[in-house]
Amino acid sequence: MTVRTKKIPAVFYATANGREPVRDWLKSLDKPDRVQIGSDILAVQQGWPLGLPLCDSLGNGLWEVRSKLSERRIARVIFAFDDGLIVLLNGFMKKTRKTPPDEIDLAAKRFKEMTS
Repeated sequence: MTVRTKKIPAVFYATANGREPVRDWLKSLDKPDRVQIGSDILAVQQGWPLGLPLCDSLGNGLWEVRSKLSERRIARVIFAFDDGLIVLLNGFMKKTRKTPPDEIDLAAKRFKEMTS
């Protein structure tokens, strides 16, 4: 893993009224889950570019941070790069084998909204 001397800053996507859905989702989780997901995001910030098992491309400029939680649960945070920043677009608990298209579509919509 490449260790950066400077980490890539990460920011939360914000709606027009200032709501940050990924931050809200993270706050709703138990502390051990927040710590694990935060640690995984930090690893991406410090070690980019990364690949599997921690990070994977979803196409169209979207990437996912793949977090393994206790009790065989899986969390995903979908992000993209914008102007030298990691933008955290969507977070969810994964319950199916493939990443649900609705979750990817929501992240893509948020990214498009943010960059247009």
